[in-house]
Amino acid sequence: MKKIILFVSVALLSLGVDAQVTVPQPSPLSKIEQVVGLTDVSVEYSRPSMKGRTIFGNLVPYDKLWRTGANKNTQITFGDDVKVGGSELKKGTYAIFTKPGKESWEVMFYSDASNWGTPREWDDSKVAAKINVKATKIPMNVETFTIMFSDFTMNSALINILWENTEAAIKLEVPSKKKAMESIEQVMAGPSPNDHYQAAVFYKDTEDYAKAKQHIEKAVAGRADAFWYHRQHSLILAKSGDKAGAIKAAKTSLELAEKAKNADYVKLNKDSLAEWGAK
Repeated sequence: MKKIILFVSVALLSLGVDAQVTVPQPSPLSKIEQVVGLTDVSVEYSRPSMKGRTIFGNLVPYDKLWRTGANKNTQITFGDDVKVGGSELKKGTYAIFTKPGKESWEVMFYSDASNWGTPREWDDSKVAAKINVKATKIPMNVETFTIMFSDFTMNSALINILWENTEAAIKLEVPSKKKAMESIEQVMAGPSPNDHYQAAVFYKDTEDYAKAKQHIEKAVAGRADAFWYHRQHSLILAKSGDKAGAIKAAKTSLELAEKAKNADYVKLNKDSLAEWGAK
């Protein structure tokens, strides 16, 4: 009995040590996912509140590097190459660091987004874009630090940073026209070789070999170097009863697979050629 009591006591003590108190965070984490034109943009940041404090020029000193939020540095992710404040920025994830001033802010997009707060050692080579934006006074107090998007057009939006009675707005430009034109041209050009390939595999699997043959021939014509296309061509021809055509397609697939050093397709083609009695 004493052993049992001791075991239970130790177990309860262990639970007490491992347990963690969960309470609301003073600067809660927020994530915004926004499509601007045709580009996916997301922002992840922590949101401190004023709580009666003077923010700019006091809690956040003027002309000093700021994490632009609380806790871990604010992160922004762009799904395409974009422009921020007229400066080009490659797609990817960046930390947003700022130097708030009385009349303007310096905004930096930093390629190392893994810092807790500001970097211990600042590296100018990691500044992917640096811009200056106007600091505008607004006729109200924004209690909780806020980042939002506004003023949408087909090709742009504003990234608004607001806190206390100050707003800094960054113009974001996205390649909507280019992406739309590429999409239109692709659709107007008709199905791609891969579209035909996918259709051919579907019709083969559903045993509609006539349609499968039509699509795989268009796929092969559009991309003659794809050994996996020729592999499916050989299987479809074999199912259609064209053994000579199947052997020819398999030999082409085998040759291309050997050049690509794809051992799996080399074996598959050799096995099929042996099965079909190829010489």
